[in-house]
Amino acid sequence: MLWIKNGYVIDPKSGMEGKRDLLIEDGRIVKMAESGSLEAGAGAQVIDAAGLIVAPGLIDVHVHFREPGFTYKEDIQTGARAAAKGGFTTVVMMANTKPSIDNLDTLSEVLEKGKQTGIRVLSCVNVTKGMKGQELAPLEELSEAGAAGFTDDGVPILREEIVREAMALSAKLGKPISFHEEDPKLITNNGINRGKASEFYGIGGSPREAEITLSARDIEIAKETGADIDIQHISTKEAVDLVRQARKAGFANVHAEATPHHFTLTEEAAIQYGTNAKMNPPLREEADRLAIIEGLKDGTIEMIATDHAPHSAEEKAREITAAPSGIIGLETSLALGITELVDQGHLTMAQLLERMSTGPARIYHLDAGYVAEGGPADLVLIDKDAELIPGNYASKASNTPFTGWKLKGRVKATICDGKIAYQEM
Repeated sequence: MLWIKNGYVIDPKSGMEGKRDLLIEDGRIVKMAESGSLEAGAGAQVIDAAGLIVAPGLIDVHVHFREPGFTYKEDIQTGARAAAKGGFTTVVMMANTKPSIDNLDTLSEVLEKGKQTGIRVLSCVNVTKGMKGQELAPLEELSEAGAAGFTDDGVPILREEIVREAMALSAKLGKPISFHEEDPKLITNNGINRGKASEFYGIGGSPREAEITLSARDIEIAKETGADIDIQHISTKEAVDLVRQARKAGFANVHAEATPHHFTLTEEAAIQYGTNAKMNPPLREEADRLAIIEGLKDGTIEMIATDHAPHSAEEKAREITAAPSGIIGLETSLALGITELVDQGHLTMAQLLERMSTGPARIYHLDAGYVAEGGPADLVLIDKDAELIPGNYASKASNTPFTGWKLKGRVKATICDGKIAYQEM
């Protein structure tokens, strides 16, 4: 039995906030009551959470753990350790591995390895075979085998008939389908915004239209099919407004996720930090950053997801057009949310936690993202005001512009299935 006492519990699902004690047994919260009113039996492990927020374990529906095929960048064990250190109890891996996760053997392999990590490691599967955009993967049998959702993340699906067929099947199976919205026909050099940043490097860059056009297409198909779609790592004000208008029109099946780097940084960072601020889609302009924040505020954007994308130092040391896109994010996500959104008055702490736990759980149909008697003992204990200076990462990788920043918010403990997965206390 685990006894968490004196913590300030925030449950975004019910709206409950207050000082509570929790008793945990067999992976569930068996009792929750006013602080000081519970007694644990002899031998119970005690965590004194005085001064800490006790919240649902965070959920990230967009991570790259690089296994199989690219384990020099990250593997499922190291990725899970980074997730636990960042307060995450559930993550959903992307499927752009080698081999890609478009078959039962590879899906079974990664799910089995995920069970050995101490947190809940789920996986999407590819929409199309080999991520080639030509033929659907066996989505029905992969769904039955435990796929959390469908995506060809990293590669946009260009054939409209394939998208429509995939969405119809996704709706039938009750699984979310996520889209990387960048039309390669419009892009000369990806990872850098077409504008001030691309001019600085003397390259063509990625224009905002590359995201807008495919987002508009896929939102319209989602309206027709009823599929739950996720516009991944949204980066432009126009795409945010397309999602907003769809939801206002009653299409609650249209969803979007925002990354911490897109609500914190602009293309100026690509000039300052070079390849460590190169990602797909790229960092845009200040108006886009503010639009993403507004989307998080008004509920247009229901999820914060890291797009945790580890690369080796050697790869990121290449010139701007040759280095791979992406940054790590699991160990900085919560602190960036507190520093950039809560402390700046854009979101309450409960709203931030909703976007990082309850919202993703709802869209991915997970029994997670809430704190209640009988509910899962997946929790994060947070010192909201403690300083965090990123560095000394649990991830294999360190490709991020946020190293050395002074942020607010430290994870003191991560508890998954009633067991301590990470503890700083």
